[in-house]
This record gives sequence, C-alpha cells and structure tokens, in this order.
Amino acid sequence: MQVRVIDTTNPRDIQKFIQLPFDLYKGSEFWVPPFISEMKTVMDRRKHPFYQHSDAAFLLAESEGVPVGRIAILHQKNYSAFHKAQYGFFYYFDVIDDIQVVRALFDSAISWAQKRGVEFILGPKGFARSSGAGLLVEGFEYLPSVGMNYSYPYYKDFVEDSGFTKWTDHLSGFMTADQQIDPRVHEVAEKVKKRKGFKIVSFKTKTEMRKMIPAINTVNREAFQNNPGYYPSTPAEFEMLAKNMIQILDPGLPKLILKDDEVAGFIIAYRNISRGIQRCKGKMWPVGWIELLKDKKQSRLIDINGVGLLPKYQGLGANALLYSELEKTIRSTGCESAEFIQIDEQNYKSKSDMERIGVAWHKRHRTYQLTIK
Repeated sequence: MQVRVIDTTNPRDIQKFIQLPFDLYKGSEFWVPPFISEMKTVMDRRKHPFYQHSDAAFLLAESEGVPVGRIAILHQKNYSAFHKAQYGFFYYFDVIDDIQVVRALFDSAISWAQKRGVEFILGPKGFARSSGAGLLVEGFEYLPSVGMNYSYPYYKDFVEDSGFTKWTDHLSGFMTADQQIDPRVHEVAEKVKKRKGFKIVSFKTKTEMRKMIPAINTVNREAFQNNPGYYPSTPAEFEMLAKNMIQILDPGLPKLILKDDEVAGFIIAYRNISRGIQRCKGKMWPVGWIELLKDKKQSRLIDINGVGLLPKYQGLGANALLYSELEKTIRSTGCESAEFIQIDEQNYKSKSDMERIGVAWHKRHRTYQLTIK
C-alpha cells in the first residue's frame, strides 16, 4: 500500500479520487454523492478561487493499484491570517475499514502541512466557508441535508487514533410542520413590523435574489464574525457560493428582513433534493437535471441553511420576527418538516433560540483539531 499526491492535471488521477467514495458507499441508503462538476472545479487550480490565496494537495492511498483511501490537505492562508496562526484543514476524507490505511493517509497529510509551516490542523473543513463542516458522529440513520457530509461510524475512531481531538460540534435538527411555536412570538413579530419599521421580503425570480446577494453577504459577515470558526470569504469565493446556491433555491422560500429598507436579516431555505442527487449519481448532464427538478417538486423536507440577523437589531424584537417567519415558511410549502442545518454548539444564543421554537437535534458533525507545531 502506498500514499501519493495525485496529479490534478491528470484526468485519470482526478477520476480515481472522485470515484473512491462512490465505490465505498455503494448500496448505502444515506450517502449522497457530490456534484461531479463541482468536484472537478475544486481540483482545478485555474478555476477555483481558493487557489488565489492558498494551497492544497489531494492524497490517494492505493493497494496494488486499487484506491483504498483519500484525503485533501489544505493550507488555508486566509483563515490563518484572520486567526493569526498557521492553519491547515483536512477534507474529502474517505477510507476503507483499515486503520493502517488511515495512519498512512494522515502521516502523509501532516508531513505535507509541516513542510508549509502549518501549526494546527482542523477538519473536516472544506475549500469554501459554505462547505459542510465536520465528521458525522451522530445521526447515521438520516438522509443528509444538501451538501452536508455523511460517513461510516468507524471514521470517528480512526480520526481520533491519529491524535485529533474535538474542536467543536455542529448540530442539525428537525422541526415538523405540525409543531406550533408560542403564539406570543407571532404577536411580538406583528408589533415589531408595525412599530419599528421591519418588514418581510420574498422573491419571485432568481434575478431578484441575485440582486440581494451582496446585502446578504454583509449581514452574514456581521452576524457571524465572532463565531470561533469564522473567516471572511473573498469576493470571488462568495460569488461562487452565491452561484451554486442560486441553482438549488426556489424563489419563494428565501426571505429577507428589512429595517427601513436596510437588510437586517435573512432566511435561506430550499427543498432537500438529496434523493434526486442520489438518483442522478451527481451528474447534472445529460438528464440528471430532470431528477433534480422532479425532487424539487416532490420533496417533503425543507433545508434551513442560513438564519442571520444583524447584531444591532438583535434584542429589538426582530428575533421574534425571524422565527415567526420561519414557521410560516415551513407551513407554506406543504412539506412535512424542516431541518435546521449545522448550528455551532458554541453559538449559545442561536442554539437556545432553536430549542425554544421546538427544534429537536438529531445529527452531530464534529470538527477535530491537531497541534503539529
């Protein structure tokens, strides 16, 4: 068995790296493949904006020429600058049930990072801030939200065997359509709209949504910049994030909260199309998009993948408006439930607010850390 850095200009190497989890999870009811076009972009140094400031390597473990494990190791220089230390991330970690393969992969990844002066490694953390974070450690019996990581239970022990310890957990949880939040929340929301100039804006077209992307980025930055894992996206990275998000959004589901015509908050919601992605095997063309459109109409699960409010409006009743609108959004779709995605357990305010409106946590993704300096 050997571990090597693959050549990301070699189509055969790219295919081997991408194909490994398809073989590993073959027959799994819950694993959802990535979009293959997005994977190829991530590995293309000419196209992905990550490489404008940082570096990465893709490692493949092979036994007699057969791939048995993979990992990506990143030197995230923007994250490092923001947090004033040299950080690496690991991502795309997939491996057969063999501890020797895992140790060889991590040994190679750590060696690559050390040569670049990395002091700490976090992971799983991806190439963009929007990438699903953490290793699944609870909730293996549930379908993943769109873009979130799924893995076998044995991964946890393997990562910890290599010296990694818990850094933080991100929780995801359900709220069913028949749940009712406290009626007083709706009462406060109506008073806030009437007395303090707040209002809710919905969208009719994707063109309308695109126009509001810069304002959403501003709210996102100000609302979450004090979270432990935050770092700013570059304009090119946010443009890519927005483009990918627009592709799966239905215009009627995302909402903005305005205060005197200033964007004060947002709700990013869309139908879970993970079953459609499974059916099309991560390929949009030539006919995969038909499966995705079908799932957009048939899915009975809503993903809530962003709820933000400018700090200066928190505590003025706008929180009630936000959660009142969340319940209305869930009910308006005719769906059975909504999944609130990846709330950092250290974000105590958001976590307690979610619990107050009835969210029941059912998945836990763990981000690990390793000191190598």
